[in-house]
Amino acid sequence: MSDEKMKFRVGLGVTGGIAAYKAIEVLRLLQKSDCEVRVAMTKHATEFISPLTFRALTENYVLVDDYEPDNPDPIAHINFSQEIDLFLVVPATANTLAKFANGIADDFLTSTYLASTAPVMVAPAMNTTMWDQPATQRNIANLREDGVYFVEPVSGELACKTVGTGKLEDVENIAAQALSLLTKKKTNSPEAIGKSQDLNGQKILITVGGTREAIDPVRFISNHSSGKMGFAIAEAAAKRGAEVTVVSGITTVEPPDGVKVVPGISAEEMHTSVMRELSGKTIFIGAAAVADYRPRSVADAKIKKEKKDSMSLDLEKTTDILAVVSENRHQGLTVVGFAAETNNVVDYARSKLEKKNLDMVVANDITKKGAGFNTDTNIATIIVRGNPKAIDLPIMKKRELADNILDEVLKLKTARKSA
Repeated sequence: MSDEKMKFRVGLGVTGGIAAYKAIEVLRLLQKSDCEVRVAMTKHATEFISPLTFRALTENYVLVDDYEPDNPDPIAHINFSQEIDLFLVVPATANTLAKFANGIADDFLTSTYLASTAPVMVAPAMNTTMWDQPATQRNIANLREDGVYFVEPVSGELACKTVGTGKLEDVENIAAQALSLLTKKKTNSPEAIGKSQDLNGQKILITVGGTREAIDPVRFISNHSSGKMGFAIAEAAAKRGAEVTVVSGITTVEPPDGVKVVPGISAEEMHTSVMRELSGKTIFIGAAAVADYRPRSVADAKIKKEKKDSMSLDLEKTTDILAVVSENRHQGLTVVGFAAETNNVVDYARSKLEKKNLDMVVANDITKKGAGFNTDTNIATIIVRGNPKAIDLPIMKKRELADNILDEVLKLKTARKSA
């Protein structure tokens, strides 16, 4: 294999916000990583920074309008968009996000978005109130559903002197996320080849699906878990060389090839199977949606509804499998939990990390479009013990998210081994 660096082609879109000048720094960082960058700007962006600056840095014509007399390519929005490996927009204003989300193509940049066959990544920057507006959040949700990657803004002092979320993320992080996406998309890249067997020697135990807690021989308490996320992790881990065992509750999908599957239909059955299989494992991932409560007693026969306008169930807590695994962990075991929440997602996930002494928690807001149960995509925040900054991941296929999760697990194990 040649030692020569891979060269990526990036289309850099610049829109009309005060943070437009930071696009220059992103451009230079990408160039230093051996990327060929071409720039497109909105007309309002040219009021903040001159196209000549980008032309001098890239030695390429900077596209603003297809119909400019000096434009060398009259259908540039087609050719430009289909000759790049990534379309990166820095900064992305609320107006631009709204146009992208609603298919409006009234300038070169928005026409390029519609014509692009490359992955799209945006780094928004705007006033806090604009970012928090329901209309903006709807547009963001729609774009995530469409597969657009986000480098979300951070909290800080804005140009208007207010403090809140809306400040452009650090340029180093924007460039790093863009390069990470490019590398992952390039399946024959050195990184992709290097990680193909990077879990060789790891023995992973994963819980998957939902549990069923019987009320009587016919009825039960359960949840909406499909098992898609857990099986995606199992598949990814097996392909990367790990020995994988799955304790499976009720699922709507078939398990992947190359993994050992052990049943665990109720919370108690799952707990028993987990403790039986845990010995010798190096990683435990609790991806199952285990019932928190079960009926204290189960009827021997079907409960009849005649002469009953209501029915009450006396419930008791089930065994907290994740907490028990963490409490009884053997040396070298890394314990990862999942947190499916509907509000205060990061706060609850951090609380779970601390209370159960976990090494990592993968949290997601199941109310977000494109996330949660029975979807093929997910949106996640990864919280790692010892790392004060949460890792926010955009909407992506669950199989792709699985590799991201395993990447973080491997980083954690490597760091601890070095320490």
